[in-house]
Amino acid sequence: MALSTSTATELTAEQVQKVLVAPLAQKSVFLSMPGIQIIDTAGPVRIPKGPSATDPDWYGQNEQIDEVDPDFDEVTLLPSTMKSVKTLTRFSNELARQSVVALDAALRNRLVTDVAAKVDGQLLSATGDGVTIPKGLFAYAGQTLAVDGALSVDDMIDADALALGADVNLDSLVWVMNPVEFTGLRKIEEGTDSARKLFQPDATRAGGFTFAGHRAVVSKRVPVGTVGLVDFSQIVVARDLAPSVKILDQTFGDFDQQAIRVVARYDAAPVNDDAVIALTGVTWA
Repeated sequence: MALSTSTATELTAEQVQKVLVAPLAQKSVFLSMPGIQIIDTAGPVRIPKGPSATDPDWYGQNEQIDEVDPDFDEVTLLPSTMKSVKTLTRFSNELARQSVVALDAALRNRLVTDVAAKVDGQLLSATGDGVTIPKGLFAYAGQTLAVDGALSVDDMIDADALALGADVNLDSLVWVMNPVEFTGLRKIEEGTDSARKLFQPDATRAGGFTFAGHRAVVSKRVPVGTVGLVDFSQIVVARDLAPSVKILDQTFGDFDQQAIRVVARYDAAPVNDDAVIALTGVTWA
């Protein structure tokens, strides 16, 4: 059914799910990562972390056992101070009446594209404070491997070693990189490096690649000069329970205009910092 100001002054939850939320989860690189956990909530979320290691020891008969107090921690998402992704677009009533494009289809495509780009731009970045703006993937307190030069096979194997040392599940790891780094890796000559033997097409995804057995995901939202090796199953996304798409048919009545307003809130954080490994300082000059 085509949207109208008389029947959809504010979309119902089911319509928002079809128009904005579900397509966004498919189009967004970050939100569509394999294994990522998404929690719908209308307020702050507290996610407990497991206790720290207790370091058992060997004891003989009648020896006193040392008492150990493990430390507990938690991740807090979507604090009340967290800002929302918002957009407002005005259009004339003449355009609404004369448009040859189905309004619901135009809305869906435009909203999904714009909101996905904004969400990915932040969640894949190296910025954000986790208070008013969500922390980006490369702003997490994860593991760091300084490359400071051209990315080599050895660097990426070293990143694998960091994951092994942190008991991260290797089957869940994903390479995340910018097209610049992706292209640089593909151009490595077989005579000087073995990257081409390890960098292979992914038979399970059209146009996809794997490197050293891990899926490679490419997005221009990833900061240039940085590559991530990430277990997304250990990252949690909090999504506001009530994203809204509202048709404003009275606010700009003196201009004979309508407006579309979109509001959505997202936050993300790792429950295991060591599951995020950042390779930094990558240059190809």
